[in-house]
Amino acid sequence: MNILNIAWKGIKTEFRDIKTLIFLLAFPILLMLVLGTALSNTFTTSLPVDDLHVLYKDTTQEGSFQQFIKAAEKSGMHFKKVTDQVDGKKEVKRSTFDGYVEVTENGVQLYVNDDNSIKGSILQGMVSGYVDKYNIASEVMKTAPDKLNAAFTAGEQRDFIKETSLNPNKQPGSMDYYAIVITTMIVLYGALPASSLIVSERVRRTADRLIAAPVRKSEIFIGKVLGSLVSNGLCVILVILFSKLLFKANWGDHLGLVFLVLLTEVVFAISLGIGISFLTKSSAAPQVIIMIIVQLSSFFGGAYFKIDNPEGIFKLITELSPLTWMNEAITKIIYANDFAAVIPAISINLIGSFLLLLVAIISLQRREGV
Repeated sequence: MNILNIAWKGIKTEFRDIKTLIFLLAFPILLMLVLGTALSNTFTTSLPVDDLHVLYKDTTQEGSFQQFIKAAEKSGMHFKKVTDQVDGKKEVKRSTFDGYVEVTENGVQLYVNDDNSIKGSILQGMVSGYVDKYNIASEVMKTAPDKLNAAFTAGEQRDFIKETSLNPNKQPGSMDYYAIVITTMIVLYGALPASSLIVSERVRRTADRLIAAPVRKSEIFIGKVLGSLVSNGLCVILVILFSKLLFKANWGDHLGLVFLVLLTEVVFAISLGIGISFLTKSSAAPQVIIMIIVQLSSFFGGAYFKIDNPEGIFKLITELSPLTWMNEAITKIIYANDFAAVIPAISINLIGSFLLLLVAIISLQRREGV
């Protein structure tokens, strides 16, 4: 019962502190909005291309190029037949049109403007496809004219080529990415208030009262840790709900598993704060040390900008960041349904927490007071 009373007192104290609420709730939500909006272009994998406007001159009689025009116009290409008063090459050179196609009995000639290589490449690819199909039709006409229609209709009925993406999994957008990394970062910041869980009793000179009361040291310690765990866990839930409802961030279909991983990070952050507070003698030193650790972990863990394919010593440094294994595990759960990814993250968090709490427990037992 003493443990629950101490835990409940700690929860009420943290939620009554306006500064704590602003830092643990308002700050991550605001940071998600700023970074997710400002850096949205860095997560764009597609490049928008305007419609293509093409001049053409067709002197053939079979009308195959007219069929190509009808099909191409469905893809955003607009063709205009050149008149005798217009020089198609000059129009392309002046960037009035994206390309000029001459279709004669001798073949197809394409002229594109080098100022826009993307549109030129698209146009070249489509015209090359038309030429290949026209050449196939010409050969079939020479050898077996009666099978021309069957050859092309068969291709429409069966899929001879199956396209498979080498990277089929959906990738997070800017808001999705920063919803994950900012949440894991703010959880790690929970080590700051955790570092003063026991120290604050000495600073307020209430430690002697706790020792005089009929409460064991173990009950005080467990109650403090449990209260901090519950309050930080509730803040994580609120941050996830805010980002999901307000920013439409994608947290996947396995939210319970994602929260389990985050909960182990909460345990690690609290253990980190308590462990460092017992390893240092000064009351101000733990705050400085934890701030340095959190800032370095956030920078190399991709909290401020996305780190893609690090190499060499930089890769080693990023892998040492607690946020790196946390972000990778959560991302794999959401976008790849890779449940095995939670095992390394949970294991590292719990093992680290156990070692840090063991240091704190040994130090607490050696003290005369709290």
